[in-house]
Amino acid sequence: MCLLLGATGVGKTLLLKRLQKLSLRDGTTDLGEPPVTLPTVGTNLTDLTLKRKRVTVRELGGCMGPIWPSYYTDCSSVIFMVDSANTTQISSSCIQLLSVLSAEPLHTASVLVIFNKRSCSNTDTTNSLDKISVFYRDLPCTMSLVEMMSLFRMDDIIASATQPITTLELSARSGQGLQEVLAWLDSTPN
Repeated sequence: MCLLLGATGVGKTLLLKRLQKLSLRDGTTDLGEPPVTLPTVGTNLTDLTLKRKRVTVRELGGCMGPIWPSYYTDCSSVIFMVDSANTTQISSSCIQLLSVLSAEPLHTASVLVIFNKRSCSNTDTTNSLDKISVFYRDLPCTMSLVEMMSLFRMDDIIASATQPITTLELSARSGQGLQEVLAWLDSTPN
């Protein structure tokens, strides 16, 4: 079981829907328009069929942060999402990640930290309301990934963690980086 964690509004549900659609395709990379999503209240379970195995991903809503630890026991991997367009959320996301990494049941779990919303690719819509929606969903970042990771103190976190940690930038909205997430999931132990 893989847990998908992160604050409310970072793009976990969209990521899960895009990964599911991508895992069902035979090499086709056209994902079409992003599906409509709502904040998750509770959990979403999704099975992904990868090249070498099948993985169940459990998304836990950001509002459920206080009870995340009750889901750690049967977990072999964790995907932790950060909204890199929301710099005001960085410190709270860092604290959440440190809490996840320090949990005893997750000391050997593989961890993927995703910096989401790294680009704004769908700005050519004609409807101004759509443009506003795109702007808020996939903002261009004011900081580079290196700066974001420095602010997040990723080097220190990786150096002190007991788990293997991988970092990745992506845009769940445009699909950039999704193949890398599937490859990471396929390479992690069950």
